[in-house]
Amino acid sequence: MNQLLKKSLLPIVIIALLALLGLQLTKKPQAPDVTFSTLDGRQISMASLKDKVVIVNFWATDCPGCIKEMPDLIKTYHTYQPKGLEIIAVAMPHDEISQIKNYSKAQNLPFPVMYDQQAEMTELFGKVRLTPTAFIYNKEGDLLQRTIGELDFSALQQLLNKELGV
Repeated sequence: MNQLLKKSLLPIVIIALLALLGLQLTKKPQAPDVTFSTLDGRQISMASLKDKVVIVNFWATDCPGCIKEMPDLIKTYHTYQPKGLEIIAVAMPHDEISQIKNYSKAQNLPFPVMYDQQAEMTELFGKVRLTPTAFIYNKEGDLLQRTIGELDFSALQQLLNKELGV
């Protein structure tokens, strides 16, 4: 009887272990548990952005691709922010605070901007070195996409429509 019990439990244990392994392999990376300090003095935690689709965009004032994509990022924000999108623009540590402030004001950036002076965010988001780099998270904080280089705004619009139910 003991032998029969062992033989019938073995397949169940193997199936359970395979199911657990499959779950771990399909689990998406989560957003780091960070708090952004914006240029205007606000503190915005990733945890407070649950239930929103979030784009964390690493950029610099001396990055041609960043400057080129900024008008489309602004349009995207205006279109999707009322539907549940948040964009956090993280200026790179090598940038000058005066240039970041001047550019943000001149372009009337509508989304929160932070200066990563101590390189804390670049490290916590996987050692970001190239700009632009964008991380897109769903409402549960799961990483949907990491893009190094300029965003494809047509593909981004499709993704946002799907994630925000538009």
